[in-house]
Amino acid sequence: MFDFDQWIDRRPTRALKWLKYEGTDILPMWVADTEFKAPPAVIDALNERVEHGIFGYSRPTPALTELIIERCRERYGWNIQADWLVYMPGVVPALNLACQTFGEPGSNILMPKPIYYPFLHAPGFHGRKAAHVEMVEKDGRWLLDLDSLERQAKDSELLLFCNPHNPGGTIYTTEELEAINDIAKRHDLIVCSDEIHCDLLLDEGKSHVPYAAISEDAADRSVILMAPSKTFNIAGLCCSFAVVPNAELRTRFTRAARGIMADVNLLGFVAAEAAYADGEDWLQAQLEYLRKNRDLLVERLNDVPGVKVLSPEATYLAWVDISALQLDNPIGFFEQAGVGLSPGGQFGGSDFVRLNFGCPRAMLDEALHRMIAAINNR
Repeated sequence: MFDFDQWIDRRPTRALKWLKYEGTDILPMWVADTEFKAPPAVIDALNERVEHGIFGYSRPTPALTELIIERCRERYGWNIQADWLVYMPGVVPALNLACQTFGEPGSNILMPKPIYYPFLHAPGFHGRKAAHVEMVEKDGRWLLDLDSLERQAKDSELLLFCNPHNPGGTIYTTEELEAINDIAKRHDLIVCSDEIHCDLLLDEGKSHVPYAAISEDAADRSVILMAPSKTFNIAGLCCSFAVVPNAELRTRFTRAARGIMADVNLLGFVAAEAAYADGEDWLQAQLEYLRKNRDLLVERLNDVPGVKVLSPEATYLAWVDISALQLDNPIGFFEQAGVGLSPGGQFGGSDFVRLNFGCPRAMLDEALHRMIAAINNR
């Protein structure tokens, strides 16, 4: 019904992912968008809106807001209200807005390390300091070091968090989130949780738990960031939303956005509504495809001496440990082999690379073949 094996040529479209290696034979497996065509319902809705022919300023429909409320209730058991929603042009602008809004200039902003690299830069853009809490491997999963969080929390006002974790792929359990919130409560931290990958769950039987859903206290101190962009491969349409249950935090957040935060464009709203309304069959088919890609990648790379990758529970991103290879320039090494990866140092883990496996299996198979041949022929 949906052809995820189709290899679509994006090179003529000025796609960021492919433009980086323009004129080369390097397969781009770095930035986090996929090689999959968006759901047919999204494409149809966009075509209909384009046919209308007028593209002025726009606001979300009541139907979109209701779809988000219903989705949170049915998928996550989280009852939210319409006035908690703050529409944003992206999760990255929203987390920067959180850094600007909460805490005083010069204060510490906590975050896991490694983490999606815009987190690492955001505090400095707003006169704050980044304080890092290490991630530790436990039973084949990447988790926040709670002792480190406890030590650092007393000197901080804001925790930036990523759930599911990027780049580690961890789906946090209720108990794990409660342990984090216990520390946040003791030290009165505001928690800004990036949950953009919340519907890309690869381990069957596991579910996403929004940070704000675990308790009344967690809801009262949280800003939750979500979007359909990664789930349905519509990131370039720039539509996301923050869920801020606490009215006082929400007022501070929206006031700080005045005059500097762009509105969501109308096609972003159209795509989001169509995806949430009619994209579920496509999403389930995509997840099944991604699971097989994930399993292929983990099996192939873990057979290579000097390479280790924990199986990501969520996302289409693999966090690959290459420390034992002792490569002077890992990204250059793999580019020489014809594969473009994200440097681990960008995320705070210089002994790693991040690989995007959201692509046709033939593309992934070729990338793995090139990487493994290069390692074996060093």
